[in-house]
Amino acid sequence: MFRRFALPSVVAAALCAGAASAANVPHLLPMPSSIKMYGCGGVDLPLPRIVGAAFDAGALALIDERWTALGIPPLRRGGDPDVVVTHARLAPQSYVLSITPRKHGSVSIVAGDGDGAFYAAMTLAQLPRRRDGRWGLPCTEAFDVPALRWRILSDDVSRGPLPTMRYFEERIRTIAAFKMNGYSPYMEHVFADPRVPLPAPLDGITPQQLRHLATYARRFHVAFIPEQQTFAHMHNTLRWEEYAPAAELPHGYLMSPSSALTYPYLQTLIDDETRAVPHPPFFHIGSDEPSDLGRGQTSAAVLAKGDAAVYAAHVTRMAAMIAPSGARPMIWDDAIQTHPNILQLIPKNVVIVNWHYGSEPSFEPYIRTIATGGFQQMVAPGANNWNEIFPDIATAIPNENRFITEGKAAHVLGLFQTVWHDDGESLYEATWYPVLYAACSAWESGPIDPTRFQRDFPAAFFGSGDSGYGADIAALGDAVHALKRAPEDTTDYLFWADPLDPLISARMQNVNLAAVRRSAETVMTHLSSAVPPLHANAARVMYLSARRLDALARDYQIGTESRAYYDDGSTGGQVRRGMFVAKYLFWEIRDEMELLATLYANAWNYESRPGHLPSVLERYHMAAQRAIVRADLIDRAMHEHAASRKAIPAFDDLFGLTTPVGEKPVP
Repeated sequence: MFRRFALPSVVAAALCAGAASAANVPHLLPMPSSIKMYGCGGVDLPLPRIVGAAFDAGALALIDERWTALGIPPLRRGGDPDVVVTHARLAPQSYVLSITPRKHGSVSIVAGDGDGAFYAAMTLAQLPRRRDGRWGLPCTEAFDVPALRWRILSDDVSRGPLPTMRYFEERIRTIAAFKMNGYSPYMEHVFADPRVPLPAPLDGITPQQLRHLATYARRFHVAFIPEQQTFAHMHNTLRWEEYAPAAELPHGYLMSPSSALTYPYLQTLIDDETRAVPHPPFFHIGSDEPSDLGRGQTSAAVLAKGDAAVYAAHVTRMAAMIAPSGARPMIWDDAIQTHPNILQLIPKNVVIVNWHYGSEPSFEPYIRTIATGGFQQMVAPGANNWNEIFPDIATAIPNENRFITEGKAAHVLGLFQTVWHDDGESLYEATWYPVLYAACSAWESGPIDPTRFQRDFPAAFFGSGDSGYGADIAALGDAVHALKRAPEDTTDYLFWADPLDPLISARMQNVNLAAVRRSAETVMTHLSSAVPPLHANAARVMYLSARRLDALARDYQIGTESRAYYDDGSTGGQVRRGMFVAKYLFWEIRDEMELLATLYANAWNYESRPGHLPSVLERYHMAAQRAIVRADLIDRAMHEHAASRKAIPAFDDLFGLTTPVGEKPVP
């Protein structure tokens, strides 16, 4: 938490504003610490047109981007500004924002530092409201200070989706607009280091691109924090024969501390990344999930010294590599939760990133383990988007709410919100709702009521008063949650699985597939005509998610219906009728998969580089091809029966459906 300094009298009055009254609640994300909004003599004020020379350039760009999309003329610089920025002895990142009906300087920003002035401008950006056909500003008194010093987004850019430079920039601008101040791309092999060129994909991130992003982020008060795996999760490097000797197990995923090749390779990466991003506040060295440690090259060292000592030696060595940059090393906490004595063996300046993604009753034991060891930490909840068509909101929001709330109570250093793409196909644009919920939770002093967040999200993010966007997100999250009937079920797994698989189709019998489809189709109906002024592509991705969820549920309906029609046609008097319908049902799958492939490609190309896209699209084409083959098998059975009166095979025999020995469908 920040210490709140005494305020000069010129701004102290703003603190008496209190929380916004229920009768006049603004749709702001995050909500200021205290705010009062009221009509200025019954009317709103005209929007400011001119800012002074002291106004932050990045803030001006973000306000203009938002207001232009809403149909508001952009601000401009001038000599007699409507927006006046001054500084006072306030806490870091804090500000007082006053909007009054003075002729000039109607908007006053008093800030503790440049960051505070920027965040005041981000609140101002969300304040305009449209009444009686015109935009205006309510008279406002607001005071604000963040609960957590750091509010960082960690984006997985290594499992398939790799943002284009344009989308990297959009991602950075958007988190800045909602007062996040750190961006950390998670890299395994995607840094295209000219000195070690083999591991990176052909469209990897070059040193010049990394340098550009760091500079671009600073413009919007966002620290660019490299996140380079240095231990586990390095298979895409270790698969190369040149680097295979560094693997703990043959061509595995853990870099062995016992290999003479490991640390020279990592030294090259660290040197070149810190040269591209000089003096970042932190450098994340990963080091999570080292489950292979001691199973191969390092077995003798682990046997002699123990897991904790070998792990700690790696962290210490990496910390020494990072030290010349001035960055503080960061590591994930899972090894520490298993072996707390690691904390006695690593440098005290290491920041522990405490990651847990379930909706647990409490995260305090994890926080306490690290705090007791005397280390600073960041809490790292998850967007729960990985392996899902749309984030599992029912898990993500309680996880974020409780974890961040308990982190604030423990005075942790910050938030390290994670987005993962383990499936290689989930979309960044689908993650905004849980990401921004976490961002706002880390800024505001208390827990955020999920109902209030859902109410405020459409106006703050989409720039729309249409509450249907919030209802759409809730419906998508509910559909995702309803489809999962086993602990390891995810909607990606269910989507790509065979709808005729007897094990999975048995579980799906306990899902109200019709209800899932009605929810998805309600979202599709709304989003087919609703186009928000801001972040329209995020709405298109919501439409795509709804369509995929509808197709998923429909596929399992077809799994049941095709069997019933086929059996009716093959045993009754209307042979051709029932079997024709069964064939048409598989054609339905074929057509929907090919249409989804086009929609998905459009969504991918908006945000990511092309390299991994063909492998994802191939799955749509394979699913369509499987449906074509099945339709053709039905067609053949009909024709051969008509031509030679051959017996019509049973449904399971026609498609070769069997349950593996020792397994049975589990409802």
